[in-house]
Amino acid sequence: MAGWPDRRFLERIGVDAPVIQAPMAGSGGVELAIGALKGGGVGSLPCALVPPADIAGQVAAVRAAAPGPVNLNFFCHTLPETVDDSAWVAALAPYYAEYGVGPPAVPPPVRAPFDAVRCAVVEQVRPEIVSFHFGLPDEALLARVKATGAQVWSSATSVAEARWLAERGVDAVIAQGFEAGGHSARFLPAPQGAAMGLFALLPQIVDAVDAPVIAAGGISDARGVVAALALGASAVQVGTAYLLSPESSAGETHRRLLQGQEAEVTRFTNLFSGRLARGLPNRLMEELGPVSDAAPPFPYASNALASLKAEAEKRGDSGFTSMWSGQAARLAQPMTAEALTRSLAEGALALMAGMTQETADA
Repeated sequence: MAGWPDRRFLERIGVDAPVIQAPMAGSGGVELAIGALKGGGVGSLPCALVPPADIAGQVAAVRAAAPGPVNLNFFCHTLPETVDDSAWVAALAPYYAEYGVGPPAVPPPVRAPFDAVRCAVVEQVRPEIVSFHFGLPDEALLARVKATGAQVWSSATSVAEARWLAERGVDAVIAQGFEAGGHSARFLPAPQGAAMGLFALLPQIVDAVDAPVIAAGGISDARGVVAALALGASAVQVGTAYLLSPESSAGETHRRLLQGQEAEVTRFTNLFSGRLARGLPNRLMEELGPVSDAAPPFPYASNALASLKAEAEKRGDSGFTSMWSGQAARLAQPMTAEALTRSLAEGALALMAGMTQETADA
């Protein structure tokens, strides 16, 4: 796809379009990544909830279906040594009584941080890109990832985080604005309320680091792509818009709400995982408040909710289900992942060509 004003980053990662399909643990996967690759962008696989033994099979399935760079995404959080969820269980007690359930007898698997086992899988499958959320792994693991030849990307929610990542040699910084759906990538301490919107954050990160910068948050159509590129981004990472693709595993209620007026208001909440993430409001958020000190630390808040969520969903009730969404969901249109990737790229090129013509005619 010709016409991009600066193709250096595209050529470096081996794609035609500066569009990266966001990983989205729980909603993304093999089919979504294949569609993004067929559309000329980067296909991403979320690995935080995938058993290490299954990652290689997913990569093989993607590579068998479509050429192009595969991005494996991992979390870099630290699991607490002990977890006391008694306050959280007490807060949920009225709901347990209402639905006739209790805390799970066997806690479900939680989001696991990047470790030596997962690093060995990276060394085995040798993806073109390895991206991280919540910072970076320790120096030894990071060195092993880099030795595979993979590009290393990580997300920053502040200029300070972007500098921190650049100092450790990342190949690209993902500037994640306040608008982004799902978990905020923040990993350095910051005052409450310090979160920045993408169009304030992005140009400051571009000015602060030498690495290419990928814009993420609030981009759901071609206009957002053009705006991000104008502010210095080398590419964009799009998440929420892909949830409407048939290849995503988002539920029917989630999809319906994303296309309605409900999607015009989103909230940051810690109720579903213990860490701030942006999503659509539901009963739990409305009745307990979107942020609660009772919720145990990430990722353990989800444990006590598991049986309650399962029983409610059996009844067609999404009041205890996380439905992540960025602030620009209403700009998205349902289409296949391949078509969406092409639409974002071709629409952006058309807008830029039109602006260039208008300038020439002025």
